Formats: sequence, structure tokens, C-alpha cells
Amino acid sequence: MSKPAFRRKPNKKNLTENGQVAVFGLHAVTSLLKHRPQQVFSLWVMEGRLDARMQPLLELAQAQGLEVATKTREELDQQASGAHQGILAWAQPRQAGNETELETLLEQAEKAPLLLILDGVTDPHNLGACLRTAEAAGADALVLPKDKSAGLNATVRKVACGAAETLPLIQVTNLARTLRSLADYGVWILGTAGEAKLSVYEADLDRPLALVMGAEGKGMRRLTREHCDQLVHLPMAGEVSSLNVSVASGIVLYEAVRQRLPQAGPTG
Repeated sequence: MSKPAFRRKPNKKNLTENGQVAVFGLHAVTSLLKHRPQQVFSLWVMEGRLDARMQPLLELAQAQGLEVATKTREELDQQASGAHQGILAWAQPRQAGNETELETLLEQAEKAPLLLILDGVTDPHNLGACLRTAEAAGADALVLPKDKSAGLNATVRKVACGAAETLPLIQVTNLARTLRSLADYGVWILGTAGEAKLSVYEADLDRPLALVMGAEGKGMRRLTREHCDQLVHLPMAGEVSSLNVSVASGIVLYEAVRQRLPQAGPTG
């Protein structure tokens, strides 16, 4: 298999030991080119894939002086761990932020912050879907522990449909300690638990807020739960006992969005 030819040389000091990573899928690659073009070294495009959806992406790559190589479907299949849609970018790995960056984000916040915190979510598809949902809802960051959690890989970026390039992803060493530090910034910690008496629709979400979601089935860990200021449940009217974590996150995030909307004044 031929290797991509680079017009833009990688900065070895900024790469991990694994070197370049493959980012694939139309939305993920387009977002990468728009928001982090300096991290892209070259593109692979599948032969015969020069349709109307691909053309704007290729024009964007050309404007940025990127090398574009035509490859067979089999060559892209060998490098992509999922549906690549005929496009793959070789890029510098994106590094997740840390506790210091989270503190900076909170210090510079110009509105009540909205954070999504995932405790023990190990499925990259779920992480990618949560990134997409949180970004769409206008969250300021997604926070997760370094251990026993999915990391930012190509599958996450593909499922996130570009959100992985725009929404800050923060990995922390000690989640309980991070939750304690959020109190110093006036952030209310809201956890979700099936046995909680209060419904999410009864809670006050129009405040600086960190929403904590546990792994599907297991829920939050004990220590994480103990650091929550309040627990709420999602009303379940059907036979299923739980929702996918990205779906549950979306429900609570958008309830927070709804509560934060300006209230219309009286009419007439």
C-alpha cells in the first residue's frame, strides 16, 4: 500500500509516539479543515468520489495548500475503523485538555457555564454521540476521567460529526477532586439516578451547571454520586428501564437550554 505524500511536514515535537492519526468521514474531516487546518498533513480521497458533497471539502483543502492523494476503496478501508465516506485525513492527534484548561475556561466564562461530565463511559460510539449532543446544545466542555473512559480516537471523531474539533474535551486525573473544585466556581453539580425522587423537569437548571451522567446500566460511581449537589431522574413511561447515555444527556442538556431561554413577557 502506498503512503500519503506530504506537502506540509509534520512537526515531530507536536506528535505522540503513534504519529499521525486517520480522521475520516465528511463531517469530521470538513470540521477538522475548518477549525484545525494546521493539524492536517494530507488527504486521501477515494477514486471516483468527486460528487457535489465532496467538492466543497476538496476546494477547502486546495485553498489551504494540502496534498490530496487518490486512493482505492480498499486502501481507505484498511486505514479507517468505520464508514469513511470516501475521505480520510492524516492529521496530528488532538490532545484532550486537563484540569488547568478547565479552570481557565471557567474563569473566562462570560455566561453561566454548562458542562457535561461522563463517569465511566467506555464506548467510543457513546462518547462521540455525547460530544455531538453537547456541542449542539451549546455546552462549554465535556469532562471525563482519564481512567476507565473512552479516549479521543478516530471512531469518536467520526461519530461526533465534527463536534470533536470544536467542543473542548477535558480529561481529569481525579474526577471527585474536579467535582469539588467546581464548587469554587459556583457550579451546581447535577447527577442523574433512576431512584432519585426529583424529576429533571422539576430541577432548577438555569444556573452554572455540571451535568453528570454515569455509564449505561452501572450509573455513576459511589464517590461521584457523593459529590453531586442534587440527583434527578428522567421519567420513564415505557417498559425500558434506562436510556442510552447520549440520549439521556440530550434530554437533560436541552431541558437546561429551555430553562435558559429568555422568558416572553405578558401580551395584551
